[in-house]
Amino acid sequence: MSESTTRYSPLGPARAVKGFLQQLLSHGGAKVGLVCLVFFLGVAVMPNVLVGPLQTAVNATGDFLAPPSSQHLLGTDEVGRDVLNLVVHGARISLTIALLATLISLFVGTSIGMIAGYYGGSVDVWLMRLADFFFVMPSFVLALVITPVVLEVMGRGGDILGFRPSLFVILVVIGMTSWAFVARIVRSQTLSLKERTFIDRARVVGSSNFSIMVRHILPNLVPQIAANGALVVASAIYVETSLSFLGLGDPLQPSWGTLLSLAQRAGAASAGAWWYLGAPGVCVLSVSLSFVLIGNALDDTFNPRRRVIP
Repeated sequence: MSESTTRYSPLGPARAVKGFLQQLLSHGGAKVGLVCLVFFLGVAVMPNVLVGPLQTAVNATGDFLAPPSSQHLLGTDEVGRDVLNLVVHGARISLTIALLATLISLFVGTSIGMIAGYYGGSVDVWLMRLADFFFVMPSFVLALVITPVVLEVMGRGGDILGFRPSLFVILVVIGMTSWAFVARIVRSQTLSLKERTFIDRARVVGSSNFSIMVRHILPNLVPQIAANGALVVASAIYVETSLSFLGLGDPLQPSWGTLLSLAQRAGAASAGAWWYLGAPGVCVLSVSLSFVLIGNALDDTFNPRRRVIP
């Protein structure tokens, strides 16, 4: 049994969860972040219920770059589509890409970090040199170089797991290029955990290396993974927005970044159509800030050294 299990078992699962939530919600930033995140997740889950089907140039209901009004609360775009409709539907695309890319990043980073920290030696050296490359080279730059090449090879026709090829490539590339930070943290924690007494006991009873990593080390890494995962989501949203803004998104499945790109091409800034640029921009900033606030609160909650004692 791991040390973390031994420590919290007397409290019971329900009391442990209640204590964790109380500690987390004692941070004002966590409350703001959670409220904002729940709002956007709700919007992303039911866009058709809130604003109807995604509008296109064929079924647009407004005039060219019309300002906000009672009929179009966030105005219209260059072909008369309701911006609120586009932003709400874009929430599903942006959040889905960011969350799936984060899952890929956490899986790759956790796996590499645990293997490097547990085995050490040459395995650790080579894996960390690989992590150093991805750590030094910004994920946005790597994604910007890799995404067009992969799209050229795969083509843009058909769907992959419900995504257009361009969006699928973006989420995979983001996930595969932003894991180094997680790997570094997981490795440092694994180096400490593998020297603990409960790991020695697991070796004595004949547990395999894989079993030790999955059943004993990984559960103790969950707090660090969760705290840093929230920060990875914020980074993934920025990268996806940047790539889509540069034209690598898909107008048929517009994300917030794609909307910013379309607004820039339509000359929204020079035309004074602040609503076209402002609406998706505020959404990106709000969601990213929410994940940062939640990540910092999780870090403070899980890390006693960072807790502020009143």
